[in-house]
Amino acid sequence: MTANVAGYLLQLLAASWLGVEGYSEFASLLAVQLLCAVPALAMQNVVAREVVRGASPRAVRAMMWRCAALVAAVAVVLIPVVAVVLDVGVWAAAAALGAAPALVILSGEQGILQGGNHFRALATVLAMAGTARVAPALLALALGGGAAGALWAGAAGIVGAAIVAGRIARSTTESADPPTDDSGDAGNSREPMTKTVGVLPVLRAVQVQAALMALSSVDLIVVRIVLDEVDASRYSLGTIATKIAFWLPQAVGVVLYPRMAQPTHSARAIRDALSVLSVIGVVAVLGAALAAPLAPLFAGADYAPIQGMLWLFALHGAILAVLQGALLSAIAVERTALAAVTWIGLAVEVTLMLAFARTIESLIGTAVSVAAVTTTIVAAVVLRAARTHPAPADSVLH
Repeated sequence: MTANVAGYLLQLLAASWLGVEGYSEFASLLAVQLLCAVPALAMQNVVAREVVRGASPRAVRAMMWRCAALVAAVAVVLIPVVAVVLDVGVWAAAAALGAAPALVILSGEQGILQGGNHFRALATVLAMAGTARVAPALLALALGGGAAGALWAGAAGIVGAAIVAGRIARSTTESADPPTDDSGDAGNSREPMTKTVGVLPVLRAVQVQAALMALSSVDLIVVRIVLDEVDASRYSLGTIATKIAFWLPQAVGVVLYPRMAQPTHSARAIRDALSVLSVIGVVAVLGAALAAPLAPLFAGADYAPIQGMLWLFALHGAILAVLQGALLSAIAVERTALAAVTWIGLAVEVTLMLAFARTIESLIGTAVSVAAVTTTIVAAVVLRAARTHPAPADSVLH
């Protein structure tokens, strides 16, 4: 929660300090950074799953560093592409991509804690990482560093957070007893795995996370193509409500994911996760509708035209949160081919937006509609599979 609140604060202050003319660039670069975090999110999920199944910290850390090297190489190649597509400077594009390798290492350490059910230590790391990422960025913005300066400062904070997270994870796992499940069996009688953990499972999980993150962020990139600078900034501010509704229930997946990865608990954990996420989503939409009149007070009068649509932005995030829960369960039981539905939804959304959407209303309406259809299909498949085909302990169903 601390990390999420810090992130929202960064965006609100950036909207105020950069102004309606300059905020869209910052928001678009943040969207790129979110997409760059896809390997990191996949890393945490895969590491947590492998730890649940008995992999040793040494094995998963070796895999983490290999993946971080691959991510760094891809980031270097993408810098000129991002600069051209978003019409930003190379330095700003590099700032958005620069934190990607450190995020992989940070998330891997979080996965070790998550898979071992060390949730208190994990909460400490998450709060520390969110603060380390946002505080330097806020300072850079306050000193007039602009979007690029803020992103570079945040990247430096992430590097520091990754170092501290590694120390916390090592001290926690070295001093803790083997994790136990609710039945009291220590570690489910597992023996530590000594074999190497490969990169391929991460790549499979990456394409699942990439589909989700792309679907949740592509509108921020499209707005700079189809809207003018002012409306693009207004839309970008509206997506703060989307992000709040999307990330607010993040703890649900974090806590239930290890149980999703256990064959004996998977089906129940998946049903519980989707139910809780749906209820939280309804609350988030109602909260956005009630709080909408306050938006111009925090961000400025220039953003008043979108206050009546904030509930729609929140609805978008709430739907995507349910989709995230369904896709997490797919990663947990290694049924990652299900991500194809999300990729199709992404293609449909981009096509419709580029062809027909020319206003804020039509853009968010398209995003909500596509997300709703995609989530309904994915959730239905996941629930049916959990009910009729529980994953065996060593299943590899792709």
